[in-house]
Amino acid sequence: MLDRNAENSSLHPNPDLVSDLLMGMRLYGMEYNRTQISPPFGLRFPTIEGRAQFHFVGRGPVFLRGPGDALHALDTGDAVLLPRGGEHSLLSDAEMKCHCITQFQPKTLCRNVNEIMACSNEKDHTSDALIFSGCMEFDLGSMHPLVALMPDVMLVNTLLKRYPEILPILDAMEREAKEDRAGFAGILARLADVVSAFIVRAWVECGCGGSSGWVAALRDPRLGRVIAALHRDPGRNWTVAELACQMGSSRSVFADRFQAVTGMTPVRYLTELRMRLAAQWISREGMAIETAAQRLGYGSQAAFSRAFKRVIGKPPGAVRTLTSPRPHAAATVHEAAPAPQTP
Repeated sequence: MLDRNAENSSLHPNPDLVSDLLMGMRLYGMEYNRTQISPPFGLRFPTIEGRAQFHFVGRGPVFLRGPGDALHALDTGDAVLLPRGGEHSLLSDAEMKCHCITQFQPKTLCRNVNEIMACSNEKDHTSDALIFSGCMEFDLGSMHPLVALMPDVMLVNTLLKRYPEILPILDAMEREAKEDRAGFAGILARLADVVSAFIVRAWVECGCGGSSGWVAALRDPRLGRVIAALHRDPGRNWTVAELACQMGSSRSVFADRFQAVTGMTPVRYLTELRMRLAAQWISREGMAIETAAQRLGYGSQAAFSRAFKRVIGKPPGAVRTLTSPRPHAAATVHEAAPAPQTP
């Protein structure tokens, strides 16, 4: 579970580090579209690097052709999250030809929410599809590797039996999508972020889809202590000997075990963790590059910049200029991520 009370914590002295580290998860909604379109139609959504995509069907049916060409049938009240985005399509029929969503001229409803109307000339539009879409960015902090483990398509209808409490939220989204009530666009945007966060949390609570590798490392009692220590204090000048001591093993046993489970050496893992954190601090918080370098244990800004470019693919200054400011932080599972306790 993501939220534990004191009684549960005392009963479980070795908490699930995946859940503990995920407590700081946030989803930032970047842009939303409410689309009303008459069948037949095919809408293609291009890949937007580093962005998740969310769709809610206010009136269906609609087919989703996801990354990898898999086809999913969606009906009224269904929601879907594509955590890594990727090119995908929404269609009235599985064989429809698609037009890119960027070809349509949207009308602004409110800040960050647009409307696309592509309706026939008929007076009765009850057969039109209504779709509310969101382009989002995860702020998972040091949990970034979790995104790579998620499935391409995460359907909310697979969660309803286990989490019936999400149904009222979906019902509210359906009402807001169909009725042009005051403030409906902003309410839909916030509800979309909440549902997306709920989907991710439910996936974690259900065991991350049986993922191994990095998740298995966090759940390994001995190796988990090491990873928790790295995430808690990434700026410390860690040595392999110190990390092996955290695990309670020799350096060679620790290094072999760490690489076998995570797929990388401890030094590489720490470097990637530091650079992901630095990218967020610089682009999202406006932190000075020199400050980020010092906080992460780099005495030389030049050495920091070289490591940053090697991991992120661009220099620190480019991250600041290429990243747009957040419109709002709409969905927050927990306001602050406390440092995970080592078992």
